[in-house]
Amino acid sequence: MKRFVAFTFLLLTGLLTAEAQINIPQPSPAASVSTVVGLTKITVEYSRPQMKGRKIFGSGSDFLVPYGQIWRSGANAGTFVEFDKVINFGGKDVAAGRYLIFTKPGASEWDVMLYSDLSLGGNVGGYDKANEVISTKVKSSKLTEVVDSYTINITDLGTDSKSANLQISWENTAVKIPIVASFEAEVEASIAANTKVNPNNLLAAANYYLAAEKNLEQALEWVDIYLATGNNMQQFWNIHVKAQILAKLDRTEEAIKAAETSLAKARANEQGDFGYIKRNEDLIEALKR
Repeated sequence: MKRFVAFTFLLLTGLLTAEAQINIPQPSPAASVSTVVGLTKITVEYSRPQMKGRKIFGSGSDFLVPYGQIWRSGANAGTFVEFDKVINFGGKDVAAGRYLIFTKPGASEWDVMLYSDLSLGGNVGGYDKANEVISTKVKSSKLTEVVDSYTINITDLGTDSKSANLQISWENTAVKIPIVASFEAEVEASIAANTKVNPNNLLAAANYYLAAEKNLEQALEWVDIYLATGNNMQQFWNIHVKAQILAKLDRTEEAIKAAETSLAKARANEQGDFGYIKRNEDLIEALKR
């Protein structure tokens, strides 16, 4: 019996020892960055090695990432990028999906490749051109400050919501891969579908066209339909939208008239004008010059 108890104790101790793990900081911690460009969500997952006194980019075996050799663009199991819609990456259209990012650094430009076989991970030795989705070249630049920890960011978001850069930075080098999102067709389809279901969306669609300065005649038609619905003609802030559209169409007299209507209603509103007295006055003044 004593032998059985001792054996059981040793067995349990061995199992607990086998399952025990020590949590320690990773030398190349996992990181991720995600943002939306246009209507496309972009997510990057990678590991962040540190310089640790090493020379990173250059010619020859003295450098951690020698020029002209395929690099997994990070540490550990590879670097992944995912797009939830079609996007233009580095000047080339890429289908929605998840890809590995490989790069081939050079003195003045890098090759950047997206790779479809995710099982490859960071094993650059097994790289197969047949699984290469795109390959593109981008210029590299020198940084004025050293970046000790390898960093990937999505930067330079365009004010038109269409463009950004995927930026790789390490040591004294940075590269930017241009990203361009196309969303006009999706917006148009959404407008067509949702304005049929909810006429209030006509106003949102008109505002979108006004901001984009496109299809302004259509925008004006939608605003008129919206304002003619129920008691919407009391919404002086939306009458101001109509005045802006008319101004963009160079229909100056009509624009002034709409702005004056908006101004009068803003002045008469007991809850306040929300800044629309000045907006209308400024618009009228600009139109009368």
